[in-house]
Amino acid sequence: MNNLAHSTILLVEDDPADVFRIQRAFRRANLASPLEVVMDGEKAIQYLSGQGPYQDRERYPLPTLVLLDLKLPRYSGFEVLSWLRQESDVKNLLVVVLTSSDQQIDIERAYELGANSYLAKPPEPNALVEMVQAIGLYWLTFNRRPQVQ
Repeated sequence: MNNLAHSTILLVEDDPADVFRIQRAFRRANLASPLEVVMDGEKAIQYLSGQGPYQDRERYPLPTLVLLDLKLPRYSGFEVLSWLRQESDVKNLLVVVLTSSDQQIDIERAYELGANSYLAKPPEPNALVEMVQAIGLYWLTFNRRPQVQ
């Protein structure tokens, strides 16, 4: 199995309340993976491309998994996903859309743009903890992917 302690997760979420809820769910789920947070699409692209304040890959390692909200300032989650899938250095990163939208049109578009999974944020804290545990088990422990350089 993979070593979760070395699997950085990038959370791209603009709502501070949702960031807090997701961070708390990670703690309650006992996931040891470092969780980096950026709060808009522009910062997500900077982080993933190692630009701006994110040039130091020791401090800001390339994530194993990206949790991506759709409704973001500057660049939408769709724009970030489209950019990511066109960039050779990061196009194979795992991207789980984690958003409040349960609209079929959003689900279809996310998959068309290359999302690996689409999850609607549950409003109940315990359900969010269960979802985070499932994300950790499936995407970071059992799933096998090509290595990203």
